[in-house]
Amino acid sequence: MPAISFQSVSKVYPATGKPGSTPLKALDDVGFDIEEGEFFGLLGPNGAGKTTLISILAGLARATSGRVLVHGHDVQTEFVAARRHLGIVPQELVFDPFFTVREALRFQSGYFGLHRNDDWIDELLAGLGLADKATANMRQLSGGMKRRVLVAQALVHKPPVIVLDEPTAGVDVELRQTLWQFVDGLNRQGHTVLLTTHYLEEAEALCQRIAMLKTGRVIALERTSTLLSNATANVLYFKTDGALPPALAALARVTGRIVELPAHDPAEIERHLAKLREAGVKVEDLEIRKADLEDVFIALMNGQRVPAAVGGTA
Repeated sequence: MPAISFQSVSKVYPATGKPGSTPLKALDDVGFDIEEGEFFGLLGPNGAGKTTLISILAGLARATSGRVLVHGHDVQTEFVAARRHLGIVPQELVFDPFFTVREALRFQSGYFGLHRNDDWIDELLAGLGLADKATANMRQLSGGMKRRVLVAQALVHKPPVIVLDEPTAGVDVELRQTLWQFVDGLNRQGHTVLLTTHYLEEAEALCQRIAMLKTGRVIALERTSTLLSNATANVLYFKTDGALPPALAALARVTGRIVELPAHDPAEIERHLAKLREAGVKVEDLEIRKADLEDVFIALMNGQRVPAAVGGTA
C-alpha cells in the first residue's frame, strides 16, 4: 500500500465574476504514488500547483475531482484517520504568541489525544536544537527558531508520513543542516518524507524520486539518479564582466557574473570557447562540471527535452 496516493487529482477555481475572468485550473489530472519509506521531492515554479496539492493532502482544500489517500485512508471521507498519519510543516510561520515552546508542543499533542509524552517532546527539542528554548515564549523566538518549533509540532504525534512545504525558506545554514540531519534520520527509520523546495541542491541530495509540476500538470516523474543521468553531459561554468555573443547568450544561464552554458560533448565546449575568444570576452574561474538537478529543472520548465548524456543511460 502506498504511503500517499494521488489519483487523478484536479482542482478548478471558479471565475471571479469580473468581466473577462475565466475558471482557473490549478491542478490537471495529477496522479502518482509515494511508497512507504521514500524521500520524495515535489518541485515546480511558483504557481505550478504544489501548495494546492499539499493543501488537498492536508484536507485544507477539496479536490474538484480525484482522490488522495494516506495509508489507504481518503483525506476527505476518512479525514481523522488520514490526518493521524500525517505531520505537515507549512510554509507560513503560524504560532500562538502566548505559549512557551514546551506548552505549544503539549497543546499540539492534545489534538491527537496524547498526554504525558514529555520524553518524546524532549527528544524533539534536543534533535532540533530547541532544548535551551523550551521555556521561552514563542513570540521571543527568531524566525529560524519558530520554524524549528513548527517542525517539532508536525512530529509530536510520531506520524509515519512527514510533509515539508518549503521548510528552509528564509532560514540560516545552521538550521538547514540541523533540520536535514534530523529528518534524514527519521527517513532512515522508515518514515516517508514528501518535500517541496526551491533549493534544488537539497532535493538532489535528499530525494530518491522526484515529480515536477508545471501549470498544474506532472511533466516529469523519475528517480533522481535517472533525471541526472539523462541530463546534458556537461556544463561550462565561468565568470565574466563582458557581454556574451548573442548565439551564446540565448543558451546561457546567467547569475550576476556567473555564466553556465550547456555542452553535450568536448567539441561543443571548444566551439563555445572559440566564440568567446572571437568576441573578446575575458573569462575567469573556468570549470567544466556535470549537469545538476537545476539544469534538468530549467530545461524541462522551458519545454526542452532533456537530452541523454554521452555514454549515460537514456
